[in-house]
Amino acid sequence: MGMIKEFKDFAMKGNLVDIAVGFVMGAAFKQVVTSFTGGIVSPLIGLIFNADFKDLKYVLKEGVADATGKVTGETAIMYGEFLTHVIDFIIVAFVMFMVVKAINAMKKKEEPAPEAPKGPTQEELLVEIRDLLKK
Repeated sequence: MGMIKEFKDFAMKGNLVDIAVGFVMGAAFKQVVTSFTGGIVSPLIGLIFNADFKDLKYVLKEGVADATGKVTGETAIMYGEFLTHVIDFIIVAFVMFMVVKAINAMKKKEEPAPEAPKGPTQEELLVEIRDLLKK
């Protein structure tokens, strides 16, 4: 029973729950960004290249088309798909940066710790010692 209680305490810590919620929200937001990039950004960039942006590739070895038109044996570098994922990452990273910045701005500013009371200076201590020795 002790291990179950310990696990429950661990799982219910505020930070772990916050991380779990953030992970789920991030996964959902990633889908929104992916659909935005695939449905809006890629077609607009594709207009520049006169092709679907995700389908841009550099063919290293030509494939052979069969009777149905399906190409087999082609070797290609799919740089369009890679660039789409880079754009997705940049958008997600920027939004996460803005969220963290907003959260940090909302946090209550910590008041600086009050300065410790200053003791007597070295000269004052020496004067006290001298006066005590005179008595």
